[in-house]
Amino acid sequence: MTQTHPQSHHHAAPHAHHQQHGTVGQAEILDLDAEVLAEHTAAITAWLPLHTAPHHIVDLGCGTGAGTFPLLDRFPDSHVTAVDASADHLRRLRTKACARGVEERVRTVQADLDEAAWPDLGSPDLVWASASMHHMTHPARALRTVHDALAPGGLFAVVELAGHPRFLPESAPEDRPGLEERVHAAADRLQAEHMPHRGADWGPMLTAAGFTVEDERTIAVNIEGSRSDAIGRYADGVLQRIRSVIAERLSREDLAALDQLLDASSPHSILRRNDLTVRTERTVWAARRI
Repeated sequence: MTQTHPQSHHHAAPHAHHQQHGTVGQAEILDLDAEVLAEHTAAITAWLPLHTAPHHIVDLGCGTGAGTFPLLDRFPDSHVTAVDASADHLRRLRTKACARGVEERVRTVQADLDEAAWPDLGSPDLVWASASMHHMTHPARALRTVHDALAPGGLFAVVELAGHPRFLPESAPEDRPGLEERVHAAADRLQAEHMPHRGADWGPMLTAAGFTVEDERTIAVNIEGSRSDAIGRYADGVLQRIRSVIAERLSREDLAALDQLLDASSPHSILRRNDLTVRTERTVWAARRI
């Protein structure tokens, strides 16, 4: 449910309208998000304070599998119940599982986690929720449901990004420096109206739901664009999605500059830049059911 950002999974950016430079779908951005942040996700799965290797894992708001597959890799004796509201995301996840030869270790469940009654998810040893909790309309109820489903001693990992990732240098683009920060500021104001739990401190809410918060860690993400050709496509996709919902909130000059960045045929296209980085923070809370 990507933040208008895509990382996620009921992912909340409304569908982009078609521009002259095309659009990138939500699922494609989730796939790019998983590829670009793969090392960071693997590091989080290695850090989790588990007493024993989990056998049954639930991935809440799994999207196209950004967490599912690192968890399957980290815990080779486990199986994952992957839950998402999007049938398309789950189809993609299933296709990937088959391609990797792990389809027998993955069960997909389509469910809207804002509904009062959740499907039976069994009694997992580990529940993973990456970039999905802030989408919940009733997070306190969702946290209690997770607590009650977990096996005693089981762990709940909540992973959230600190807003949209940044990609451009502050001096870019040359004719409208600081454009990206203004775009993000407009998106942040819009999302604050619709997603009040984005950027929340989940620690107190986890404690109120009955969990013992065993650890919390914030991980700085700073990935040089030269390391992956996916970063240009990721930056283009994220900014396209943001543009689709905040265009009317930008000045005419900023919108024109943004459209030039997103025009794949332009010499100023973000896809042609060699100075991109992925900059954000991920915070993870590890909470145990005692």
